Order: sequence, then C-alpha cells, then structure tokens
Amino acid sequence: MTTGVLLLHGSSGTLDVERARILEAEGYDVLAPRWFDQKISEIPLESFPLDELAARNDRLAVMGVSRGAEAALLLGAFDERVDAVIALAPTAYVWGWIEDGEQTSAWTWQGEPLPYVPFDQEWQADDDPPSFTGLYRQSLRKYGADAARIPVERIRGELLLVAGGDDRLWPSVEFAERIAAARAGLPTRTVVAARAGHRVLFPGETPKTGGQRMARGGTEEADRELGALAWADVRKLLAG
Repeated sequence: MTTGVLLLHGSSGTLDVERARILEAEGYDVLAPRWFDQKISEIPLESFPLDELAARNDRLAVMGVSRGAEAALLLGAFDERVDAVIALAPTAYVWGWIEDGEQTSAWTWQGEPLPYVPFDQEWQADDDPPSFTGLYRQSLRKYGADAARIPVERIRGELLLVAGGDDRLWPSVEFAERIAAARAGLPTRTVVAARAGHRVLFPGETPKTGGQRMARGGTEEADRELGALAWADVRKLLAG
C-alpha cells in the first residue's frame, strides 16, 4: 500500500521543501505545490493536485499549516478520497481576503464561493510587530461563524491537529478545540504545547523566514518541542 501526501504551505508562500524531503525519506509520495499567487481569493479546491496523487497511490493524506491547514481541512471534508488530514496551526473556520476594501471568500467548491467570516476592518493592532489573534476573535464576535464553520465532521478518515499555545497569528488552540468538539466520536488527535507559536518545527527542519511582518509567537526551542511531540503522531497517522 502506498500513501501520497499533499503538503500545503501557509500564507507566507514559502514552499515546505525540507518538510517534503523529510516525508519522502519516510517513503511517501509527496507533492508540495505553490497553491496561490499574490492573493488567497476564491481558489478552487478542485485545483489542488489530488488527482495526480490518487492516480499512483492507494491512500491520500493532506498536511497543511495555517491557511494551508484551512485548505487541508476543507479538502478532507469535501473530497472523500482523502484518508487522513494533518492540520498544523489550524482554523475552525473559512476566512476571506481583503483587497481595496472588498472582501471575498478564500475558496470555492464546484464553482461557488464558500461562506466565510469577514474581517473586521475597524480592528487595529496595539503591538509591534502586530499580533493578529485579536482580529480573528473580534471578527468572529462581530460577524458570527456558523455558516463559515469548516464541516470537519465530514472528514471520513483520521485527523491530527497540532497547535501552539503561544500562537499570536490566530488562536489555533481554540480553533483546534472547536474542531475536536465537532468531531466527537470520530478519530481525532490533538497535540498542543503551551509555549510554542504558529510555526511548528519537525525534527530536521530549520526555522522559516519570510512572509508578512507580524508576531507569530513561540521560540525556536518551543516550536521544536511541539514538532518533536507531534512527529510520532504524524508518522503513525501516515503509516495507517
């Protein structure tokens, strides 16, 4: 039995080359595409190369971080071929994209934009570099989120959630808890480290740089601790 892994980077746009090599060394068929160009707006979920992986593998897994985790959870929910999802620094909701004051959904499915939580454009950061956890919480309070909730109970396979308690981009631990609650009774594992931030570091990886200037929380040591803690679960899930 062979397993193909779709590996999705976050909103920095930086490809997870090291992570792909580590997974390939474990014997997995990995695709790590650049999945957006300039903006994360109305991206068709069908545009991700699951067909290519499915053509040559018996099992399909999707691993994503941050906005890539958002896509991974949606693919698991909407594409029944996905056998396992690994969501690093996940969100429980679909978010949008702001350009020239106009907001659009990040994703479409079968030609239709998915419902999303709009960003509260009146929100202002009060720290430097800015943390955006307040923006996400305030937007949820202001606009509600029921329609924009990712239907994680539709993910038919196993789900692994990995989150840092010091994540300062968005409240990924809170999101992971909501996802796990929605999947009551379904195979779900949550790995959390209180001091880790938004960027998980698995054994053998070097810290990422690049992306928008912002606070992401954690330290290299704490992010490595979370990665080491989660790595055994990643290997177990991918091995089936």
